[in-house]
Amino acid sequence: IVMATVKGDVHDIGKNIVGVVLGCNGYDVIDLGVMVPADKILDAAQKEQVDIIGLSGLITPSLDEMVHVAKEMKRRGMTQPLMIGGATTSRMHTAVKIAPEYQHGVIHVLDASRSVNTAGQLLNEDLKKPFLQNLYSEYNHLKADFDNKKHAKELLSYTDACSNAAVLSTAYHTPKPARPGLTVFQDYNLNDIRNYIDWGPFFIAWEMKGKFPELLQDEHSGNEARKLFADANALLDKVIAQKWLVAQGVIGFWEAWKTAPDSVQLKDEQGNLLCQLEFLRQQSKKAEGQPNYSLADFIQAGKKDYLGAFAVSIHGIEPHLEAFAKQHDDYNKIMLQALADRLAEAFAELLHSRCRKEYWGYAANEAITPDALIHENYQGIRPAPGYPACPDHTEKYKLFDLLQAGKNAGIQLTESLAMYPAASVCGWYFSHPDSKYFGIGKIQEDQVIDYARRKGMSKDEATKWLSPNMD
Repeated sequence: IVMATVKGDVHDIGKNIVGVVLGCNGYDVIDLGVMVPADKILDAAQKEQVDIIGLSGLITPSLDEMVHVAKEMKRRGMTQPLMIGGATTSRMHTAVKIAPEYQHGVIHVLDASRSVNTAGQLLNEDLKKPFLQNLYSEYNHLKADFDNKKHAKELLSYTDACSNAAVLSTAYHTPKPARPGLTVFQDYNLNDIRNYIDWGPFFIAWEMKGKFPELLQDEHSGNEARKLFADANALLDKVIAQKWLVAQGVIGFWEAWKTAPDSVQLKDEQGNLLCQLEFLRQQSKKAEGQPNYSLADFIQAGKKDYLGAFAVSIHGIEPHLEAFAKQHDDYNKIMLQALADRLAEAFAELLHSRCRKEYWGYAANEAITPDALIHENYQGIRPAPGYPACPDHTEKYKLFDLLQAGKNAGIQLTESLAMYPAASVCGWYFSHPDSKYFGIGKIQEDQVIDYARRKGMSKDEATKWLSPNMD
């Protein structure tokens, strides 16, 4: 089995766990790593005469790259089954977008625990044909359901959606940030960051289901969960004591002026224009009294407001991953990757807390429990480009330019706009008490055309980046 994270994507914890599980069950796994172009994957598959090809991806552009790989497999006349996995993948996307492009088996694998059974059925001549027949019957039903829902769901025109924008409470007056401009953190104390770790996603990465910390007492998986938790903290102790990893980050705050329903200009303290942010708006028809949200709604129109941004990253992991790989210690290799991801998210949480209390200061008297912190029960939000409220990854270019994130946080962007190192997080800071997280959902061509105009890009380019959201 040849496996790879597709071109432009740097995330591979899930892929590595799948590889270990398959390897432990007697499969010969050829792992090509991350950011692997289609030709390299397929050349290796043909050269090694593999039986199955496995693709992984975390960011939304990876979905289109997987479609491209399937098309290339068909063009080359290949016959190996294609297994699909990763956080942004789904059975529905596989059925609607990938499976129609390749007729020799495209299988979405939900998690590592199911990969062995799937591979076993694909390699058993008696089981393979009925397995794929049942799978394609299911995919056909999924695609039909998708098409029916697509036509049944009513979308507003972009003009009407803008007319149904969220109305902010007028009682809130955004305070000027206590420290406008940029603040850089070159080597933040990992012990302080550790206190902000949300362990729930750590166990999810290891495919241990259940809520933390209750999971540690679960009658079925509690023993394994406690062992995993102890091992993680022991390795984290070592990482911090021996300074294996370094936390870098940068935050910034600027004047924000709303110039159109979904456009916000950012200016420095002297009034110089720095950039204009463009946001997307929900177009699905809402119930009476419910708005069609855009992040731009959380910037107050007609007066000076403020907006912030952040980028954080955990550096130094590579030599330690290489050392674990040489020792054939997959367990600690994956453990270190998972911990680095948790530290990056914790660093983002810590800086957001300090933003609210100190650097911006709009919630200076905030008193919040750790559980409330994990559930984000505080004022303000920090949505990230590429996620549901602002799904266009290309706005990340503006965020990185504003923060000088390459220099100040040591983060680079791939061609698909994934961040490297993989243990990196970025986003915007909104302070208004009415601000909330939401998903843009499906949008129509009229918004894509307007968005492309506002961003100065072609309609085709905008369509490429917004295709997951297009009706």
